[in-house]
Parts: sequence; structure tokens; C-alpha cells
Amino acid sequence: MAANRMKGNILVVDDNKSVLTSLELLLQGEFKQVDTLKNPANLISSIREQQTDVILLDMNFKAGINTGNEGIHLLRTINETDPDISVVLITAYGDVELAVRAVKEGAFDFILKPWDNNKLIATLHAALKLRHSKLENKGLKGLNQALASELNTKETFLVGESPLMKQVYSMVKKVAVTDADVLILGENGTGKEVIAREIHRHSPRKNEIMVHVDMGAISESLFESELFGHVKGAFTDAREDRTGKFETAGKGTLFLDEIANLSPSLQSKILAVLQNRNVTPLGANLPIPIDVRLISATNADLKALIVEGRFREDLYYRLNTITIEVPPLRERDSDIELFARHFLQLYREKYHKSELEISSEALRAISEYHWPGNVRELQHCMERAVIMADREVIDTKHLALNPAGSAEPAAAFQTLEEMEKQMIVTSLEKEGGKIRAVADKLGITRQTLYNKLRKFGIDP
Repeated sequence: MAANRMKGNILVVDDNKSVLTSLELLLQGEFKQVDTLKNPANLISSIREQQTDVILLDMNFKAGINTGNEGIHLLRTINETDPDISVVLITAYGDVELAVRAVKEGAFDFILKPWDNNKLIATLHAALKLRHSKLENKGLKGLNQALASELNTKETFLVGESPLMKQVYSMVKKVAVTDADVLILGENGTGKEVIAREIHRHSPRKNEIMVHVDMGAISESLFESELFGHVKGAFTDAREDRTGKFETAGKGTLFLDEIANLSPSLQSKILAVLQNRNVTPLGANLPIPIDVRLISATNADLKALIVEGRFREDLYYRLNTITIEVPPLRERDSDIELFARHFLQLYREKYHKSELEISSEALRAISEYHWPGNVRELQHCMERAVIMADREVIDTKHLALNPAGSAEPAAAFQTLEEMEKQMIVTSLEKEGGKIRAVADKLGITRQTLYNKLRKFGIDP
């Protein structure tokens, strides 16, 4: 029977000390850990303090009472705390009716005192096997949900033939085949996520999942739950176990976007995970090993933030084994028309306008535009143009180019932050201060927009 040793933890609950001693001696060769408990009042706290797979539970604890009601009550409490724990009930006063009642209430099986050692061990091994099956199925369910979410993201590929982008492609090919952590730098809308997906697509982990996390969209109170997961009961609203993003990524790639938005305390937690290569879900005691390839991205100057004391230098060096800088669209003029035609084809198919073309005047306007919002702004511009064009040609009037991106000389003296601020202010005015609408228009999350409003001192 010792072949099953080290595969699970069992808790024996009985008010008879000699019974606890006998069972502990019998089972310590069959389980990784055997714990005993004489007072059932401490049962739930014991479950929460350690990972328990199987509970061998007496049904009667009060002298002179042999109805089994105490055991049934404790069984219900266990199921409410962790329904995946396998519970085997044991009593000297069992009968068929009580056995049926216990199984209907969720018990795995029912053992009578005095017990047969071989039968007891076989029953407990079967209970442990059920526990493992439940946990495996739960993990697969969580992974499948995450996979469905990730795979619903339409695959996009790199576009561009400019010398700057060819340099980026070359670096992507070199780093993709390694397991090195990568830091992607670039302005908003330059396509940092596309670069991350391209690295994953050409990596040895390409057949695994890539999980994308927008760090700017996670509130500090939910950070640990979102990244590391939690167990049921870890906090008020934790009604069931949740798998964190690190665990979900499994042996794949974890993409942490907007990494500069992390507070100092959260930076410390991420650093600890990267150093220890494990995560501990909220409310759990045992760490879970991780094996993910980490890719991070930001539009911020991390070196400047380090000097200002707003970003940890040790975390910075953990993240940037390799750094890839994505140039803004205005520095790769030859790619603008390529992107415009790429998005035209994409949205012609989406909106069933296969005959739609773009006029030479519209292409000229697109080529001369400054594109402060980079590729993302061009993408939204082309989608809007395809929707608004009521004939077979997209003209300049359908583009609705933002004056903030004009190529006029006056605009050339604006800093990028000034352009970004102007775009936000203009969008707020057009959308009547509706945060969701503005965020959607700019192609960012509401949390990211709130961060920028605070940064620029804009009152919505």
C-alpha cells in the first residue's frame, strides 16, 4: 500500500485519543501527512491552515448521543468550506439508513468501528483519488476558460517594411527561440502586444497559452487574486477557488502590459514571484511552482522612474534581459500606407464591404498625418471610415482625422505628452465626459484612462 505515500494529506477527527493514535500509526505509511484532531470545534480552522485532501470523521462526539447528527452537521460545514475534500465517516453505531443519509449529504463513504485495516486503507485511497480528480478537473476548467478568452482574441501579425521595423523583426526572431524575459518599450498604440504575441508565436512555448494582463486595469485590492489566485473563503467575496494568471499561463507566456503602473508594494510581490518561481494563492499555505516565459511592456521611461524612486531597480533588471523598442508610426512613414491597406482589408471583411476602396486623396491625408495615437489610432480611423463610407470609395471626409495629429508646423512643436493630453481633452469634450466612450475611442482601458487623467490633472 505504501505506493500511494506522499500523494496526499489526511486529517483524522475523533474524540477518542486511542483511536487517533491507532489510525495515525496505520496511515502514516500511506499518506504524505497525517494530522489528528480531538476537538471538532477546531476542524474548519485546521482545514484553512493546511491543505487537507481527505478527512476521516467520527460521527458522534457527545457522550450518550449516537444519532450521527454531529457528524452530518460537520460534513455539511466541510462541504461549505471546501467541497472538493473527500470525507469518509466512521462510527460504531452505523446502520444502512445513516450510511445512505451521509452519502446523500456528500460523504465519500462510510466505515464501521471496529474497522478492517485493508478495507479502511483501500477506501481512503479511493477517496484521495477522487479528490485529485476533482482538483484536476477544476484546474482544467479554469484553464479552458482562460484559453477560450485568449483564443477569442483575433490573431494579428506584424506589418511593416521600414528599416526600423526590420530591425525589430530581427530582434524578435533572435529572442523568440530563447526563454529570456523581454521588456518591450514604446508609445501607446505602437503595437507592443503584437510584438509580444509574435515572440510567443515563434517560441518553443508556441503550443501553450499566452496570457495577457493589463496591469493598469487591475486595482491594488484585486492584484494578488488576479495574478496569484485565491482559495474559497480567502476574503468576503471569494465564493470559489480562482486560478491566478501566473498559474493559468502554465508553461506558456505571461504578458504583463503597462508594467510601470505597479505600486511599490506590488512591485515587491512580482519580484518575489520571479525570484522564487512560485506563487501562493490568497488563503492558501502551499506555494505553486511556475514555469512561464515573462514578457513585459510599458510606454514609460523606467530608468527615469527608478531615479525618482517610483520603480524598483532590481525588478527592472529582472524584466529586461532583452529590451525591444518599438518605434512610433511617425518615424516609419513608409509603413503608414501598408497599415492603412491592411486595416482596410480587415474591416472590409468584417463589415461585408468587399468592393470598398480608398481614394488617393485619403491616402495622401493619411500619409501626411502625424498619428499621435500611432497604429491604434490608424486602426480606429480605418474602421470608422469603413463604417461611415456609404459608397464604394473612402474619402478624406470619412477619416475624421484629429486636429491634434495635424502635420502642420505648429503641431510639430508639441511634445508627445501634450499631444496625448490634447487627444484626451478633445475626446472628453466630444463624448460629453463619458469615460467608457472615451476609453473605447482611444483604445485603452478605463483604468488606464483614469491614470492618465490623474497624470495630466484633467477633471472629467
